[in-house]
This record gives sequence, C-alpha cells and structure tokens, in this order.
Amino acid sequence: MALVPTTAPTDSQLIAEVDMGSDSSVMNVRATVVQASTIFYDTPATLDKAERLLAEAAGFGSQLVVFPEAFVGGYPRGSNFGVSIGNRTPKGKEEFRKYHASAIDVPGPEVDRLAAMAGKYRVHLVMGVIERDGYTLYCTVLFFDPQGRYLGKHRKVMPTALERIIWGFGDGSTIPVFETSIGKIGAAICWENRMPLLRTAMYAKGIEIYCAPTADSRDTWQASMTHIALEGGCFVLSANQFCRRKDYPPPPEYVFSGTEEELTPDSVVCAGGSAIISPSGTILAGPNYDGEALISADLDLGEIARAKFDFDVVGHYARPEVLSLVVRDHPTTPVTFTSTSTKVEDSCKK
Repeated sequence: MALVPTTAPTDSQLIAEVDMGSDSSVMNVRATVVQASTIFYDTPATLDKAERLLAEAAGFGSQLVVFPEAFVGGYPRGSNFGVSIGNRTPKGKEEFRKYHASAIDVPGPEVDRLAAMAGKYRVHLVMGVIERDGYTLYCTVLFFDPQGRYLGKHRKVMPTALERIIWGFGDGSTIPVFETSIGKIGAAICWENRMPLLRTAMYAKGIEIYCAPTADSRDTWQASMTHIALEGGCFVLSANQFCRRKDYPPPPEYVFSGTEEELTPDSVVCAGGSAIISPSGTILAGPNYDGEALISADLDLGEIARAKFDFDVVGHYARPEVLSLVVRDHPTTPVTFTSTSTKVEDSCKK
C-alpha cells in the first residue's frame, strides 16, 4: 500500500494533497487516516499490521495517523454473541471469551508497544482499541505523541444497539482534548458523534483536529462528518475499516447472523468511506470505498480561525444566558472504599 497523488489513483491507494501557500505564520500538518481491517482474534498480528501501516504513512511525511474504531481487538461485525431476550447461548459465551482474550489492558504491554511505535516513527498516533478492564470491555481510543508517550484515552460513552451487550459505557472523565505541537486533538467514536452535547463539550475544550474512528460506511455518515467540521470549525478525520468476509474467521467459528448464506469470501462487509474534511466543509481526501488505503491531506491550521470568524459555537455564536451545558467529568465507580479515601486524604495533609 502506498500514497500517490489523486491525479493518478489506483484501486487501493489514495492521497489528497492541498497546496496551502507559503505563509510562514500558518502551520501545515500532514495527516493520514488508515482504512484497513483488523486481523480478527489475532492481536499480535494486528499490531504488526498497524506498525507496517504506520511506517508507510510516516515515510510519506505524515505527522498524525488515525486508525479506525476497534482496530486492535476487532469490531465484531455481524455477530450477535448468541443473545436473545432472556437467553445467552453457550456458543455465544465462548465467542465473548475469545473476544475478551483479544482485547488489551490499558495500561499494558500492547499500549507500551503502540507508544514505542509512535516514538519510533515520530508521529502523533490515534488508535482505536477494545480495552479490557477486568471482565468488562470498552470501545476506546488511545492517544500517543511523537516522543513515544501515552497521553490518555477516550472511552465510547454510548455503544450502539447490540454493542451494548459486549461493551461498557464510558463516563465524563475520558472525554479529553490534548494540546499538542500540531494542535488540539480529541476523538469521538462512531455514532456518539451524533450526540450534540458530547460534541459541544469537545468544542468547549477547544478541539481543532477532531478524530472520528467509526464502523459506519454508509453514505449518510459523510453528512455527519461535514456537519461536525462546519459546526465545530475544526478538521474532521474519519477512519473506518475496509473488510471482506475473509478478513473474519470462517463459519462455523464466526457467523454473520442473518446474512452468512449470502456472503462469499470476497464479499465486502464494511466498505470504508474514510475521509478528511476541513473546517469550511471542504472534502480534502476521500471518501474512499475502493479498498484498504492510507488517505492523507495537508491541514492548513489557519483555516480554523477563518471558519471561527463565521461561526464559533461556544464563543461569539453562543447564548449561555439562554442555553448552557454542564459536563460531569469526574470518574464514576460502582464501589468506593472509605478506607482508601481516608488514606488519600491523610497523605495530602502531610
């Protein structure tokens, strides 16, 4: 897989580059969204694939690389985990055990490896993972800087439909926007991008490069991404997997519920649609529905100020005396031990 000019695209290669001029007061950032599939149930092999893709993007000068939702750990498309109202099958429980085994601890050795990759290739890395916290899983995005440091995470606050049977719910403590050398970066995952209050919280934190890892390849997704770019006055980087049936284990180990009989190994089960959009709503790169690709564009950060001059949703276009938002950004835990809290308070007094 390589990056080539859009004047000569191939079925599996794409880059859009925009001439941003020579104004030295404006920072330009080369960003890449990765459109590729997980190696399902094989996290070490998926990390190897991630490094190959990261190396290739860095070789073409990318400073920021964004991977799709659940790239490490996998998006269990088509699976119902044997669930019906009032019943869970033994096969479905075994599927969950295998899925749980493919997830990663945060922090953990896989996070250390991802951090090392970011440092090795000197890039800002945004990676979609399935996070394992005990026996609960979360759909999570991890952030790393070019010095090889893990910055933090965002847990999806609202899984969609059957995702709720396998993933927990993030809370307000993991809605970060990180101030970096290339701008303020944050992420929302898939359909939580449709949640206007979540978006508003991120705008209030000053997000400039809005990452949107997703599993939605429908045409309507592009409308949401363009709207967010215009609404937030920010760059939007949407990364989705491109998957064929053969990228998942074969039946009966893995079954696409309700559609398996219609699929061949080469059937496309997720068509991608990854794209990069400017604060003015201009599509800088993508959407690509052709195959695995590295989709890139040069971001002129001066576009943010030009867009905010027209519309600043949490600034001059806000009416806080009429409409306001309160975000509960503290961690929520089901159990609190008073002895632990007392020890923390005592140590602070010393």
